Amino acid sequence: MTQILTIAGQNLLTPMILCFCLGLIAALARSELTIPEAMAKAMSIYLLFAIGFKGGVSVAEHGFDAQLIAALLAGVALSFLLPFAAFAMLRILTGMSALDAAAVAAHYGSISIVTFVTATSVLSGQGIESEGYMVAVAAAMEAPAIVSALWLVARAGTGGAKEIRMDARLWHEILLNGSIVLLIGAFVIGAVTGAPGMARIESFIISPFQGVLCLFLLDMGLVAGRGLRGARGILGPGALAFGILMPIVGAAAGAAAGLALGLSPGGLALMMTLAASASYIAVPAAMRVALPEANPAIYLTLSLGVTFPFNLAIGIPSYVAIAQIIGG
Repeated sequence: MTQILTIAGQNLLTPMILCFCLGLIAALARSELTIPEAMAKAMSIYLLFAIGFKGGVSVAEHGFDAQLIAALLAGVALSFLLPFAAFAMLRILTGMSALDAAAVAAHYGSISIVTFVTATSVLSGQGIESEGYMVAVAAAMEAPAIVSALWLVARAGTGGAKEIRMDARLWHEILLNGSIVLLIGAFVIGAVTGAPGMARIESFIISPFQGVLCLFLLDMGLVAGRGLRGARGILGPGALAFGILMPIVGAAAGAAAGLALGLSPGGLALMMTLAASASYIAVPAAMRVALPEANPAIYLTLSLGVTFPFNLAIGIPSYVAIAQIIGG
């Protein structure tokens, strides 16, 4: 336990995570500090492209094999099954309706790509190698949780089938969400061009990455802090406890899957991070289409205002530390 706390403490004191904490504190203190929206969007585009491209290059070097396919299948299974655990926990811990509980559960089966990017950066800063194809696993874990949530609503019979809009618009939101398209597209470009392609744009992809991530996480800290300030009276103690307990459950499931796959300590940490994270980009867009009656204030505040800060400040350092011990 002492070893885990020591390693976690070392991983916590990184510029990226401390920048997030600065933004969170500034927002909670009602500081006027802001990041222009256009700049924040540009940074997110850069980060998604960079992480996708690097993942594609790594796959080009590694090759498409059975291990990659197994990791993809494990990721899809985790994304599909975790919402059931989340739904059950919410029904036990809170008085949330089945509709809202299912909408929240979808977020916790899907993934936060920013949390994943932060974890890859922490690993890089520690000199810990990981499987490059984990970015493909991240992309594969975006959508299955949405299907699980819709099934949960249908099974609960909440207000009738008219609430579930499983139509072309929903599939468009799921499959053609901008972040997914950019991530997968950059991944394919990296896989096609390989090491020669990386050599041509390395100064753009590698050197600025961590600096851009620091500024982006500063903005995310501001957003999360404002969300927490505005959440008073919306979430009770049970919902807040869920926002912290569910990532731990997800991380444990991710660790089990990673160990079964024989992932390296770095890959194991990323699998834990993916399973522990909660979407606040792709799934909210899908929920607005599929379950418009669900309350966005609940699922956005939990995923972005509670779980996201927990993962960045405590979760990722702990996942990396645990992965180094059990996966070494």
